[in-house]
Amino acid sequence: MFKFFKRVKTVVGSEMNAMLDKAEDPVKMLEQFMRDMAEDIREVEEAVAKQIANEKMLKRKSDDAQAMVEKRQSQAEQAIESGNEDLARRALEDKGEHESQAALLKESWERAKLDSDTLRTKLDEMKKEYQQMTLQKDSLKARAESAKTRTKMNRTMSSIGSDDSKQGFERMEEKVMQFEAEAETSEDLSKASRTLDDEFEELENKNGIDDELAALKKKMGKQ
Repeated sequence: MFKFFKRVKTVVGSEMNAMLDKAEDPVKMLEQFMRDMAEDIREVEEAVAKQIANEKMLKRKSDDAQAMVEKRQSQAEQAIESGNEDLARRALEDKGEHESQAALLKESWERAKLDSDTLRTKLDEMKKEYQQMTLQKDSLKARAESAKTRTKMNRTMSSIGSDDSKQGFERMEEKVMQFEAEAETSEDLSKASRTLDDEFEELENKNGIDDELAALKKKMGKQ
């Protein structure tokens, strides 16, 4: 039942860091430590409960034996007062047997009580250790999560400024410039492909607008 304390010393001591270094996931390993500790505590609680029950049983038997001793003593005195020495003698003989039983039972009860007190003290120590480990686990868990986040951010930032990222960005810029050049070229080709009739039609349209504008100004007296 005291394997718990060996485990606590391992976890709390310098060996814990070595274990966590080897673990793929320190947080999961810490959780497993806590589950093992909780299981050990439950086992010790059961042992303590059984020991206390045994102590109470021995105490009850010891008290019963002592009560019988006092009863036989009282009965012997009563028999003497009644003049019945034979009855008094038999009461005293039975009293002696109960005294021996009471002495043995008392010794057994005192030993059981000492064991119960020791186990209760150990159990209290285990629970305090568990509480301390819970606080330490929460702190280590937070540190582990923070370290993971920082590592992820650093990797992301380093990838942003890497040569691959710059080259990818430059390729996209070149692609956009190529699209722009193609658009300008298509516009030039469109202009070059205009026929003579297209130009005269454009001129007639322009003259038509000019005539319409002059007529409107004349009508409104704005000439």
